[in-house]
Amino acid sequence: MPVYIAMLRGINVSGQKLIKMEGLRASLGSLNFGDVQTYIQSGNIVFKAAKAAPADLGKRIARQILDDFGFEVPVLVRTAQELGGVLKANPLLKRPGIDEAKLHVTFLSAAVPGQAEAVLKTLAGKSELFAVGGWEIYLYCPDGYGITKLSNSAIEKRLSGRATTRNWKTVNVLNAMAAS
Repeated sequence: MPVYIAMLRGINVSGQKLIKMEGLRASLGSLNFGDVQTYIQSGNIVFKAAKAAPADLGKRIARQILDDFGFEVPVLVRTAQELGGVLKANPLLKRPGIDEAKLHVTFLSAAVPGQAEAVLKTLAGKSELFAVGGWEIYLYCPDGYGITKLSNSAIEKRLSGRATTRNWKTVNVLNAMAAS
């Protein structure tokens, strides 16, 4: 069975939309997903499932969370191959002086629209860098992601789609989990 990575947006933040990872693993197991693993409390899941479109799997997971936990959560899913491609394609890694601890990837629910670069330039701070990928936006926030205007909410509003961001370490760990 293929390996997929699901990323939930906005769970276990500030006491809102609380989901224990043990409960989340059990919930997804009831969908007949195999080898369900979670990483940290922010809703990162690696699992095996029958071959399906990632967007369809995301909808199934979102419905299951609504049924089991009583609230809606945006869910973005990538295949293991897609996530590996995200790691290889990060153009910001080629720039001198990049601190990987300040790198992030914003995953989008649809392909990056053509106007994205111009829109994002209006949000980026002086020291921040970004690069647009196929379905991702690579971010470098040297002053910290917590203060950037390139937040999930701003990106969603400006690009009219769902987004969730993971730091570079998390993306690498999820990739390693998917490969094992």
